[in-house]
Amino acid sequence: MTLLYGLLTGVVFGFLLQKGRVLRYEKQLGALRLIDMTIIKFMMSAILVGMIGIYLLQDFGMEVLNLKPTILGANIIGGLLFGIGWGLFGLCPGTSLGALGEGRWHALFGIVGMLLGAAIYAALHPLMSATVLTWGDLGQITLPETLGVSHWIVIVIMLAGVIALFRWFERIKL
Repeated sequence: MTLLYGLLTGVVFGFLLQKGRVLRYEKQLGALRLIDMTIIKFMMSAILVGMIGIYLLQDFGMEVLNLKPTILGANIIGGLLFGIGWGLFGLCPGTSLGALGEGRWHALFGIVGMLLGAAIYAALHPLMSATVLTWGDLGQITLPETLGVSHWIVIVIMLAGVIALFRWFERIKL
């Protein structure tokens, strides 16, 4: 049943990616050049919905957060590789799959690149376990725990900040 929920969630997310036009190359390039905030708005909306959903499930005892440790070295290097790949290819992993779903076959190059990157990571994991994956290990942390406040306070502040940011984007036509 869990796999079915994952499949349904993926289909809905892919549909929303397509309807939000974030699968378009010009939207991807616009986000990278900071001249079109469509993708940023989409991502921030998804993050907020996810935050609210996860914490509601946790508060009702329906889910337990299972956090991975925050490791700065891995996050920085992974983020750089992700950004370089997105910049060179013009699609990120999720939008690559969405673009393929729209019939844009060039997305296969990005998907093959993701799979190749995963294979390289798997091959180098033993070496990285003693190096990169230990640099800046902050443990299992969350922003609310770090600040020592309720997660709902953080969510309300994030929600207000995102609404203000979206209004500003609209005012300056981004």
